[in-house]
Amino acid sequence: MADRTLGGDRPGGGGERRMTSRERILAMLDGQPVDRLPAMPITMQIAARRIGVPYRRYATEAALLAEGQLRVAADFGIDHVSVISDPACEAADCGAAVVFNENQPPALDENNALLQDKAKLATLRVPNPTAGRMGNRLRVLEIYRERNRQGKLVEGWIEGPCAEGADLRGINALMLDFYDDPDFVRDLFAFCNRMELAFAKEQIARGAELIGVGDAAASLVGPEIYREFVWPFEKELVDGLHALGAKVRLHICGNTTPILTDIGRLGCDLVDLDFMVPIDAARKAMGDRQVLLGNMDPVRVLQNGTPAQVRATVAECHRLAGSRYIIGAGCEVPPDTPPENLRALVNYSLEATV
Repeated sequence: MADRTLGGDRPGGGGERRMTSRERILAMLDGQPVDRLPAMPITMQIAARRIGVPYRRYATEAALLAEGQLRVAADFGIDHVSVISDPACEAADCGAAVVFNENQPPALDENNALLQDKAKLATLRVPNPTAGRMGNRLRVLEIYRERNRQGKLVEGWIEGPCAEGADLRGINALMLDFYDDPDFVRDLFAFCNRMELAFAKEQIARGAELIGVGDAAASLVGPEIYREFVWPFEKELVDGLHALGAKVRLHICGNTTPILTDIGRLGCDLVDLDFMVPIDAARKAMGDRQVLLGNMDPVRVLQNGTPAQVRATVAECHRLAGSRYIIGAGCEVPPDTPPENLRALVNYSLEATV
């Protein structure tokens, strides 16, 4: 039987007023006092497992994605619900070839990239964000409006310019384009930003107060290429999301250690750190005000460790990050994570001093 004792608004310590999950996250992001640390681990495949459906259906059926997110948030006391499912959403609506696996996230067909012919970019148009797979995410948000009675913060999700550019062009081709055709790369990233801001605007209109930006491919380039090509477009995207009224969460998988200072200059409200990125280095590079999340190894510790190891690891993450910290793993919670381990991760907030 699912343990729902941690769902909803959990008590803070010291007799403080109990905050809703939404209030807790927004207060942390705004630099205001909180009753406890917020918990915002990325849950996708484990959410599908929680409601007993194949991941293909979870990623493509709004009702199931919403059900999975609401269930895992209630069962473990997580403070947010999200629309995140896979990085192929926007590219699919552009016409990219996507492989839909039964029990894994949808993935781009690298061998049949939409922009194998670079000239096609000139004819590519921003798809209607209310239709197709983007429209499915919007329907998830509409369900949250009706069913999010626990006061969870609602998180939208889009791809960053480097990740989306790689989805459309192909990751290997894009890496060569940085050297062979820099003007094409800039045109490609500009297209990606137009599309993502249009998509984000529709998500915000349906209740998303925080927009997650996944830009995994940005960790694959060196700091010089990042500063010249990627950072300006990430900055444009972050500023555009803020202008639309949303908070911004940046999630870059991989080792971002060489670009931490640059990431800190983007102005994101929340920055995720993968497990290979030292939290103390991130804190030093980004300053005391930046809210950080991570950097627990999601496999070796969260999935394969013991609850005691999980608790000790998140305590050390908190110590290194300081008070401007939100609980989460280095990346997605693996689907085979034992429930007691995920519970140990989130439960740390009940005993920690903020």
